[in-house]
Amino acid sequence: MRIVVVGASLAGVRTVEGLRRRDSDADVVLVGAEPEADDGVAADRPPLSKAFLAGPGVEAPPLTSRERLGALGVGLVPGRAVDLDLDRRRVGLHGGESVAFDTLVVATGSTPRTVPGLEPRPGVFSLRTAADAAAIRAACTEGARVVVVGGGFIGAEIAWTLRQLGREVAVVEPLPALMIRGLGPELGAAFTRRHAAAGVDLHLGAGVAAIEGGERVEAVALTDGTVLPADVVVLGLGTVPETGWLVGSGLDLRDGVVCDERLAAVGVEGVWAAGDVVRWRHPRYGEDVRVEHWTNAVETAGVVAANLTGAPTVHDAVPYVWTDQLGGRLQVFGRVRPQDELRVVVGDLDGSFVALTGGDGLLRSVVGYGAVKALMPFRKLLLAGAGWDEALSAA
Repeated sequence: MRIVVVGASLAGVRTVEGLRRRDSDADVVLVGAEPEADDGVAADRPPLSKAFLAGPGVEAPPLTSRERLGALGVGLVPGRAVDLDLDRRRVGLHGGESVAFDTLVVATGSTPRTVPGLEPRPGVFSLRTAADAAAIRAACTEGARVVVVGGGFIGAEIAWTLRQLGREVAVVEPLPALMIRGLGPELGAAFTRRHAAAGVDLHLGAGVAAIEGGERVEAVALTDGTVLPADVVVLGLGTVPETGWLVGSGLDLRDGVVCDERLAAVGVEGVWAAGDVVRWRHPRYGEDVRVEHWTNAVETAGVVAANLTGAPTVHDAVPYVWTDQLGGRLQVFGRVRPQDELRVVVGDLDGSFVALTGGDGLLRSVVGYGAVKALMPFRKLLLAGAGWDEALSAA
């Protein structure tokens, strides 16, 4: 049997490693089009908005190499997938070549979202690759005025990193607080206050009307009439799943490759998905979800590898995301829903803390900043499906 994994970023690399770790004797091929190295393999991305962006001397090596894959007995085919023929069981590559498969794993991840008028150009950057981070770092010379468009996790990390370098940084976010989609309104407001205290110039509740300038960016005009002088603009507009090459293939594509709880693509045989690109039926929540975090890429790769090597497995893990900023690590277990109640059970929102959110009688998420030891018992309760009252009584 030949298993072809398309996408040589974290999910794809961990899938082929998982197959070999589980002693699969299949013919395994990894197809990669990442620009980090000549062999098309990506770098590990979490450091790109933090340590790597902060200065030279920090490397961003690829997740694997042709030599390491060769030692595992995994073939590497550099190239960008452009179409999928399920009838002929072939993946078409840019340039006209194709790769045959018996089983396919889609691990093409996600790509930065673009909005008309907010596309990368000289002085305007998105951050996805090590080359992107290096270009942003080179442009943010001493005295550079930086505008970050988007106040999600990545935008907040970039703003904090560049503030640490002494750059003037403004963040534009249409919502009323930073990171509000991941943290909810109250926690988002708390971290917004922290960024303001760190000297980040915040423009909340406003969008971008235009990026002004000729050959180079000069300013960012906002929808509320504010004009922000800018030498560098970094776009943090979120991402979209990389499924364009699958259009017309017969796969169900609704904000990702729609899969069952085992991560098998619905309605077809022999196709699986892992990482940012997979939308699956989550057994814990009873609904389709898509998660764009490092941990989920690793976990979904493990689930796919298990299923392909004879160990039926569902992906029911509690979502987990972390972000390093403001001098500490923020950790979120579960999902923070805007309608849920929030209780701070350790510390307070101006320092280290552990906060719980709950709704419908259940503990829904555990959020910690610092206070790692104090967070762990509540994480165990969340994994066990604890009720809201039970969680509060444990505080």
